[in-house]
Amino acid sequence: MPELMKDIRVPEYCCLGENQDVEINAWFGPSGTLTPTHYDPKHNFLCQVFGSKFVRLFPPSESQKLYPYEEGTMLFNTSQVDMEDSNAIMKFPDIATATYADILLTEGDMLYIPPKWWHMVKSLSPSFSVSFWFE
Repeated sequence: MPELMKDIRVPEYCCLGENQDVEINAWFGPSGTLTPTHYDPKHNFLCQVFGSKFVRLFPPSESQKLYPYEEGTMLFNTSQVDMEDSNAIMKFPDIATATYADILLTEGDMLYIPPKWWHMVKSLSPSFSVSFWFE
């Protein structure tokens, strides 16, 4: 949505990276929208414009417990575990011992997600977020 670009300012923190290129992504959706557990290769500032989101973060050290899809596949950076399935532990038992942090993002909040940190995001209400990815 190019029309929104004039209303979005890149946080100065993004300029602390190795280069000045910043990818901007806008996320708009209804309550219940779920992004499966995955990681991104770049630094990420997730900014909540309106609504609220639940975020579960896992450090890279927990990767094997998240049962990622095989390297070389399109989903190599995505977990096979459905975090909302109460029976997932039966199929993926190591998830029970994974270390994580739960975060609630509300309007005006900004969350830093380091490269290769696993995260699952769920909208708790209609919401709009902007991500800034940088190296």
